[in-house]
Amino acid sequence: MEQTKTTCLEVCVDSFASAMAALEGGADRLELCSCLLVGGLTPDVALLEQIRQRSDIPIRCLMRPRFGDFLYTPEEIQLMELQIPRLASAGANGFVIGCLTPEGRLDRRSMERLVNAAGGRGLTLHRAFDVSRDAAEALADAAGLGIDTVLTSGQAADCWTGRECLGKLLASGAPLEMMAGGGVNAGVIRKLRALYPLRTFHMSGKITLPSAMTFRREGVPMGLPGLDEFSIWQTSKDQVRAAAAALQEEIVC
Repeated sequence: MEQTKTTCLEVCVDSFASAMAALEGGADRLELCSCLLVGGLTPDVALLEQIRQRSDIPIRCLMRPRFGDFLYTPEEIQLMELQIPRLASAGANGFVIGCLTPEGRLDRRSMERLVNAAGGRGLTLHRAFDVSRDAAEALADAAGLGIDTVLTSGQAADCWTGRECLGKLLASGAPLEMMAGGGVNAGVIRKLRALYPLRTFHMSGKITLPSAMTFRREGVPMGLPGLDEFSIWQTSKDQVRAAAAALQEEIVC
């Protein structure tokens, strides 16, 4: 069960090593996914089980079956419906969901199916919100669906750039927790909290580590062209620790 706390620092992780770094840094909650390189996809149940062997920290699992837009086929919706109970059985406290219509509105019918599959567990509307056509409409729809948290950059590339939209969302009085995400670090937390009484932030805190490979065959890409395949993305416990400390500082806005 997720504990109620005045503030919450959620760290998005896609590996066991990143999860352990986030824990050591003082994360309050994890968003578990796979393949952060493309913005995150649905995690493997085994990874969740592996983390659960080491910690009972609240974990919300991202439900995103593929890279790309948030307009899903019936089969993709069904896949997420099937995955949610399995992740719940493995220890997920909640889920991070979002579906859009071709016109850029929340796909309420599809999201209702995912909400029902979650069985009353915590629910975050992910950054499908940030590419929806109307923030106020999407916020109202999310509240009506029973979502408790909205992850948002303020419909901008990062949450500092989208700070004016964040302010409007906070002022709307919607019965939802606004979780600022996109470019979050200790400095951004301080700057945003000097403007608004934000309590919840989302970060990856990722750094690039060199591969331990001593033999490296170049010019044989396994994924995205131009990507350095001898670099490992991993959460930095130091960045998480700094952000957690910033979040505990007194609000001066």
